[in-house]
Amino acid sequence: MKTILHITFSKIAIFSCLLFKSSLLFSTTNTQALTALMDSTVNNIDTIFSNDKIEQKIISFAQDSISYDLENNKVILFGNASVDYGNITLEASYIEINNNDNSVYATYSLDSIGKIVGLPVFNDNGKTFNAKEITYNFTSKKGLIKDIITQEGQGFIHGKKVKKNENDVIYSQKGKYTTCDLDHPHFSIRSNKVKTIPNSKIITGPAMLEFSSVPTPLVLPFGYFPNHDKRSSGLIFPIYGESASQGFFLRNGGYYFAINDYIDLALRGDIYTKGSWGLKLASNYKKRYKYSGKIDLSYARFLTGNEIDNTLSDKRDFFIKWKHIQDPKANPKRKFSANINAGSSSYQKNNSFNDKDYLSNTFQSNLSYSRIFKKSNLTAKIRHSQNTLTKKVDITFPELSYNVSTFYPLKRLNKSSKVKWTDRVKVSYKLNSKNFITTYDSLLFSKNSLYEFQNGIKHNIPISANFKLFKYLNISPSVNYNERWYLNELQKTWKNNQVETDTINSFNRVYDYSLSTSMNTKLYGILNFNSSRLKAIRHIISPSISFRYSPDFSKSSFGYYDNVQSDTTGSIITYSRFQNGIYGTPSANESGIISFSLSNILDMKIIKKDSINSVKKVNLIDNLQINTSYNLFADSLNLSTIRVFGRSKILKNIDMDYGLTYDPYKLNGSGQRVNKFYFNESYLPARLIQARAGFNLRINGSKTSDENDFHWLDYVDFNIPWNFTLNYTINYNKSFVENSLDQSASFSGDFKLTDKWKIGFNSGFDFENQELTYTSLDFYRDLHCWEMRFKWIPFGIRQSYNFTIRVKASVLQDLKWEKKKDWYDY
Repeated sequence: MKTILHITFSKIAIFSCLLFKSSLLFSTTNTQALTALMDSTVNNIDTIFSNDKIEQKIISFAQDSISYDLENNKVILFGNASVDYGNITLEASYIEINNNDNSVYATYSLDSIGKIVGLPVFNDNGKTFNAKEITYNFTSKKGLIKDIITQEGQGFIHGKKVKKNENDVIYSQKGKYTTCDLDHPHFSIRSNKVKTIPNSKIITGPAMLEFSSVPTPLVLPFGYFPNHDKRSSGLIFPIYGESASQGFFLRNGGYYFAINDYIDLALRGDIYTKGSWGLKLASNYKKRYKYSGKIDLSYARFLTGNEIDNTLSDKRDFFIKWKHIQDPKANPKRKFSANINAGSSSYQKNNSFNDKDYLSNTFQSNLSYSRIFKKSNLTAKIRHSQNTLTKKVDITFPELSYNVSTFYPLKRLNKSSKVKWTDRVKVSYKLNSKNFITTYDSLLFSKNSLYEFQNGIKHNIPISANFKLFKYLNISPSVNYNERWYLNELQKTWKNNQVETDTINSFNRVYDYSLSTSMNTKLYGILNFNSSRLKAIRHIISPSISFRYSPDFSKSSFGYYDNVQSDTTGSIITYSRFQNGIYGTPSANESGIISFSLSNILDMKIIKKDSINSVKKVNLIDNLQINTSYNLFADSLNLSTIRVFGRSKILKNIDMDYGLTYDPYKLNGSGQRVNKFYFNESYLPARLIQARAGFNLRINGSKTSDENDFHWLDYVDFNIPWNFTLNYTINYNKSFVENSLDQSASFSGDFKLTDKWKIGFNSGFDFENQELTYTSLDFYRDLHCWEMRFKWIPFGIRQSYNFTIRVKASVLQDLKWEKKKDWYDY
């Protein structure tokens, strides 16, 4: 007669599953065997299976009850049951352990209202499967699973019937692949056969795309999905579409080469049926603890118009981007870095599809190598600056800088003696050399451009000291010596009733020097209050006065300036032989300039609300400065303009910067400055000639504004319900002829319309033309595993729109639908 021992637990009970060496037939008369079984179960719950069956201990758990089928050699677990075997964990409402073939079977159960509870969850070394039924053999490590859902990388595999072999390869029958994490996904790629190789790839037979289990006519002969974090070579699918002016196109298609762990390469191309095309090369490289970087090379041909009405335009554009960063750990004494942004001036206009590149009209490049020695350092640079509006290009090739560390030549070796002012005298040395040209991009590679470079070497030796006077005044005297080396000079002569200029190649040593001293201090004023909120107001005044003297280097004894006849009347003008020198020329006028500056900081301390001892500092004026200067040796107009500028924080989220410029002298009837002070005929001390103010407002729905330092189209953060930024600048200029008022404003932001909708905007206002400037509207809709983006530029030369619905997961980034109209089609 078949006998089953059933043990029920009112609380959680943990038992070791017993693997008997031979089948045990139990009957009502075999009380000895029953007693032995009970003693073994109660006294040794960690009993393990025999070594000839399986290799590791199986630990089982059941919240409800455990039954032992002695005849069939099985253990049955009921209610929140689990089985642990090495790296394998199985949880389910119902679990059967079969000792005869070392297998386990798990399934769900129904509650009192017929609802499914306790679906099996199988975890094998971090890999999790959810299913309705699971059968697994501990010896062969093979399993049979029904109605499975398992995650593979960014995707999920659904299968009606699944086999798992000893190598963890999974074969799914009537399977689905999706990146949607729902039990009933919004979309999937369905196939009758799916093979999953862990940490490698997912392969399907003929596959069909379906939405909410509704099939579509989109059929693939096979499916291949990478299932690992490593890079692998493969095709880059292009963006397809139609343009009214360019025709049908395939854009950004190509091939990706995963060369090795240190470098990759992506080759992309654009092609249009009306003749335009483009080629792009992108490579990332990185060597740990050494360096990293990225290179982008682009070349494009852009055709517009046609030959019939003579409107054909054929533009050839190129652009280069290279960024190289050396790891600080690589070599602390030698460093090389590169940041190259250069190309034809019309490339971004004709080939850019994002706001950042299109709105940028200035590009700069910098290659730098530096070396630190024991008491000096050397830096070599190649620099480039380009303006796409003016098409002007500045190139410095190369630029050298050599600095000797500051040293104290008069400092005494006896450190115990009292410090004298001579101990503070310090000297340093700096050498600069550059080869520079300013030209236009169309003339950059012409034959004559090599002869238009300016070059020179400059030596600078500053000698200075600092000491305190009366404990509160800081005194800093200094001597500054400059010497320039030029390889050519100008020579002007009066010939043929005009001034002719020749460039004479020769080595020239040009020097100048100046003497200066400065004095500064700080004054503090504190006003205390007995208010419940206001504790104190503090005013910090930092006055500074300095004097700088420079002799007249236009004297003939120096030999830097010459005279030449300028017209037929015999008028003589003085010119500098080195006026085109890259480091300038010595001053032609004796100067003794007294400069004055007054800096003000005003803040207050208040007691925080709901706190007695906590004090908060509030800045009322961050920095308000007044400065001017007076030239002792000028024959007239000795006093310079008076500048007042500062910055303040208005409320919590509004910053303000402002500036005023005053002229202390009057104007004559022709609008020229005359040597008469303005205050002699006015109640005002000086004449206002310029004023400016700028306001920056930044507010959002989060606690801190730092969370929103990103472009919301690249990353949409729904935790920030709204964000708004406003920049406004106003400039006032007062001249003798007319006054002008210039204003500019720009604003941007985004707001959360619903839990799934977010809208962004970016615009500005042109006050002169009374119209909006470049404006874009961005709409984003979260569709769970999909997303919708709509970018619209409603007017202007970049008028366009782009509507895209695509899968979020990068593994299926090419699964999308796009409708767009570019700016050149309007």
